[in-house]
Amino acid sequence: MAVFLDNAATTFPKPESVYRAMEHAFREIGVGPGRGGYGRGLAATRLVFEARESLADFFGIGDSSRLIFTHSATEALNLAVAGLLREGDHVVSTTMEHNSLVRPLHLAGQRGVEVTWVKGNDRGFVEPHRIAAALRPTTRLVALAHCSNVTGTIQPVGEIATLAKQAGALFLVDAAQSAGVIPIDAAALQIDLLAAPGHKGLFGPPGSGFLSIAEGVELMPLFVGGTGGYSTGLDQPKALPERFESGTLNTPAIAGLKAGVEFIRETGIDAIRKHERALVAQLREGLGEIPGVVLFGPASPEAHCGPLSFTVAGYDAAQIAFLLDRDHEICVRAGLHCAPLVHRTIGTYPAGTVRVSPGYFNTAGDIESLLQALRTIVAPAGRG
Repeated sequence: MAVFLDNAATTFPKPESVYRAMEHAFREIGVGPGRGGYGRGLAATRLVFEARESLADFFGIGDSSRLIFTHSATEALNLAVAGLLREGDHVVSTTMEHNSLVRPLHLAGQRGVEVTWVKGNDRGFVEPHRIAAALRPTTRLVALAHCSNVTGTIQPVGEIATLAKQAGALFLVDAAQSAGVIPIDAAALQIDLLAAPGHKGLFGPPGSGFLSIAEGVELMPLFVGGTGGYSTGLDQPKALPERFESGTLNTPAIAGLKAGVEFIRETGIDAIRKHERALVAQLREGLGEIPGVVLFGPASPEAHCGPLSFTVAGYDAAQIAFLLDRDHEICVRAGLHCAPLVHRTIGTYPAGTVRVSPGYFNTAGDIESLLQALRTIVAPAGRG
């Protein structure tokens, strides 16, 4: 059986309870929420409400109506950026961002928003004093990823949030790599806008995600249309969450996301974090012993979330990933990982890196299989 080590893209496998919850929602409920007063419609509405409540509680969001379901973290980030920023606003972000945040900000820049890109250091760490230096009286938003999808670097979001608040700016966090792995309390961390996907650390399916919007933050919808209720008016309703959830929600995906969060609660997020940290430590130690390997990101497992990138002297990253898949049935990702600014920052552009991202269902044996395969690939006799 293939070893899957690309959990930064999508966690696999999912807990069995996620598969069961999705099948139940599809087979036994089968309809959309808020679209009928009959039993199945009410069951769908109840399921979505319970999922919203569960996620809000998990992330320290006091009012669950301010948690908006999206089809991805990308959609959530687009809603946050396009819904908030206007011509003349200033944004502070970093060079450690995924294109899911970079591109909405770049588009906003073409529409009269000024963006300052604060550079991370060679380990991918964004120093808070550099954020402070970039802030202006016109700064409307500070936006960054909690954890890099390339280097695994965990950013000091608490410190940066305090700086943003002192400057009168809002704070947007892309939790694509941290949600479900690192505890996040949006209220305690002063996060105004929190975006996360369902299909990564939350163990939900692709096609699920959310954006939380703090009290007092006003956004314009990305799109408008049917919301189930408030059918008499031509204007989009102002009440949340309906204001941002036009169209029929993906009830089976939301059911799977709810089950994923319940699995994390039952397992314990600290246990998940401890297990993944041990795998990363094993991986760093083993890779460091292989000739020609160059590691990127923080050396300390405590400063590191799941993704770990490396290169091998004399080999293209894509070649390494191809050989691991073809000859050893090990799945990793190579290239720029939709994050070219990150690779420019750490000096791996344009070739990129090999990225290994262990997940909760991986084992120490999986990591050893990868290390042994790499030893075989880079051995002098194996180069032909």
